[in-house]
Amino acid sequence: MLRPLLFVALLTAPAMGIAQTATGETPQRIRSVTLTPGQACPKGAADEIVVCSTLDQPYRIPKSLRNDGPIAAKNQSWVNRAAAMDQTSRVAGGLPDTCSPIGSSGQTGCALQANQEWAAEQRAKRAAAAVTP
Repeated sequence: MLRPLLFVALLTAPAMGIAQTATGETPQRIRSVTLTPGQACPKGAADEIVVCSTLDQPYRIPKSLRNDGPIAAKNQSWVNRAAAMDQTSRVAGGLPDTCSPIGSSGQTGCALQANQEWAAEQRAKRAAAAVTP
């Protein structure tokens, strides 16, 4: 009967001492700090514990494995697939704002399509300029 009680007491004794400051009192505040690489961990006050961790990558997927290219059709959601089929059928039917030679008002979308392509090119240029130092 004494052995299990002694075993439990020996296991819990170190755990009680972990959360104490140098003065023997329990800390009043525990602060968690996330640092960028190269930053030093700040010193805590007498009544606080500072836990520092370094954030090397802000994303869960490593940078070498990230793919910024277009998503394959088989990996897209059904909503995107349905929208693509809808747009394809609109162009094929020559509906308004589709830039299609077929139908009575298919030509109205050519200027809209050219503007959208220009805007996409400008966004790509800004993104490339932001990445390059």
